[in-house]
Amino acid sequence: MLSQMKQSNIRKKPKLHATIEAKCQEIGFTMPSDVYIGTLLKTLVASKPSGNFLELGTGIGLSLSWMADGMDDFGKLISIDNDPKLTELVSRLFSQDSRVTILCQDGAEWIRSYSGDDFDLIFADAWPGKYSELDETLALLKVGGIYVIDDMDEQPNWPEGHAEKAEELISTLEAREDFCTTKMNWSTGIILMTKLY
Repeated sequence: MLSQMKQSNIRKKPKLHATIEAKCQEIGFTMPSDVYIGTLLKTLVASKPSGNFLELGTGIGLSLSWMADGMDDFGKLISIDNDPKLTELVSRLFSQDSRVTILCQDGAEWIRSYSGDDFDLIFADAWPGKYSELDETLALLKVGGIYVIDDMDEQPNWPEGHAEKAEELISTLEAREDFCTTKMNWSTGIILMTKLY
């Protein structure tokens, strides 16, 4: 049953997914998002009609493709990365989707200076918004908004000392009383939080 469920998810990949995977191979991009965090993001985004969404860490656009696939026609999605080559590539891939805005900026500076509408969901897949500027990022969520991070299970490519940083982050998030928090030993290790007030 579980293997059938996984195959079902894979069959429902976004239209751009295969193109992006091919680009990963072409340019040697070694940090693609796990397909299962993608399916989760699509499901969560779909729960927020006309939603306002933020991705911190565009990468090569795999997670972005899932988020865009979950949005309705009235949703808006901002994705930020500081790598100009990647943001240029992803901007071309999503050039026909007016709901999606790709920004090449320092994420920490963007978080600190942002003054627009609060977000229904934030996927923090970069250092800013996860290991730095955490309070500022969580403040950008609406009440009922969802904060998602992955890669919380120890990874073989983690540098020395990163496991301790991850443990510290988990403790910090669990201590917050303004969020309802679930840790999932699934995909690459997911933390899912909903803002209560």
